[in-house]
Amino acid sequence: MFIESESVELKEILKEDILKEVVAFANTSGGTIYVGIDNDGNELGVQDVDKTYTRLTNLIRDGILPDVTLFTRCELIKEKIIKVTVSEGSSKPYYLKKNGIKPSGVYVRQGPSSVGATWEQIRQFIKYSDGDSFELARSMEQNLTFNEAVQEFKNRGVEFAESKYVTLGIKDAEKNLFTNLAWLISDQCTHSVKVAVFEDAANTIFLDRQEFKGSVFKQLNDTFNYLKLNNRTISTIKGLDRIDSMDYPPETIREALINALIHRSYSFSGSIIININKERMEFISLGGLVAGLTPGDIMAGVSLSRNPSLCQVFSRLKHIEAYGTGIRRIYEAYKSCDVLPIITVTENSFKIELPNMNFKGRESYRRKSGENKPVKLTTQMQVILDNLAEKEYLTEDDFMDLLDVKRTRAYIISKQMIDMNLIDIVGRGKGKKFVLHD
Repeated sequence: MFIESESVELKEILKEDILKEVVAFANTSGGTIYVGIDNDGNELGVQDVDKTYTRLTNLIRDGILPDVTLFTRCELIKEKIIKVTVSEGSSKPYYLKKNGIKPSGVYVRQGPSSVGATWEQIRQFIKYSDGDSFELARSMEQNLTFNEAVQEFKNRGVEFAESKYVTLGIKDAEKNLFTNLAWLISDQCTHSVKVAVFEDAANTIFLDRQEFKGSVFKQLNDTFNYLKLNNRTISTIKGLDRIDSMDYPPETIREALINALIHRSYSFSGSIIININKERMEFISLGGLVAGLTPGDIMAGVSLSRNPSLCQVFSRLKHIEAYGTGIRRIYEAYKSCDVLPIITVTENSFKIELPNMNFKGRESYRRKSGENKPVKLTTQMQVILDNLAEKEYLTEDDFMDLLDVKRTRAYIISKQMIDMNLIDIVGRGKGKKFVLHD
């Protein structure tokens, strides 16, 4: 007696909807489909065995992606029943070709029924099948166009053709499917960059806001053009000379924007945030530093990207160097300024603040007692000063934790800051504390 269950499906006649059951079994724990048996278990048989058998194998071969034929076996039993054995597949999620990688195309077995998978189940399938690399995993959207990418490659004098898809990493050679990298550079990319211009330094009063969507190339170009509009030029007259000074060196805006686009974690759905006010321009991207890196490593020029294939594409287009010099270029551009950029890293975010070079109302710690000469601060010193601005004091252990350094390095930095009259030391031994210099 045949009874439908979690691993058994009965089909009276062959219809195209049998593919839903094949997909569900391949995505779950496998199962068996009997064609020629009704829902009550009656063995009615197949009218034209040869024709039905041929149509069945063609449906499975042409209607399901990735190729599931290696995990299916069709055989004739009792001379009139076709038995389809489906094993659990190794390239999940399997899906109906006509519907794509979405709940209407991806099915799983739930009791005696095949039901559409949830988005979370689909994401987990891809993660387990393709690994943790987001950019090389299969894109859930396969109907992609590359109008922006074609134009960007053309403008940079680089060939963009289907024959290059695998080399570029936008198509998987084994499965012949688009990757998430392809989705990022495609016109269908749903990530975005949000830019807000504020009247006040606290970022509470909006003057303008824009959101830039589409291919990462379109986001790059549209956002950069908008940021240029918000980069004022102030002119001063000295004798017969007119001296123009921009709020932000254009190369620092470019480097900060590209850094946010190529290093952010695209497994998060949130946008890159850029805030502009009269004092600074800040770039906030999702995803902290790659495991093992520290802010000090970034300043030293160490480069390790969570999106190496995307970096390769940007490098091929000569948007970036191959050796992670972007952050150092930003600091180099500010070498003649008494205010330095600030990098802030959390577990899930990376922020770089570019100071407005023309802003005159800033309260600055960057001075020596009794001197008018500005003092150059390192990023580590800035971290300490910012924390002391909020706290009464810091201990030597606080130095080590905030800067992610060992005790010897913490001592050297604190000694430098004391010599520069930036901080003072209170107490001795274990009770030693550091406070802002009065």
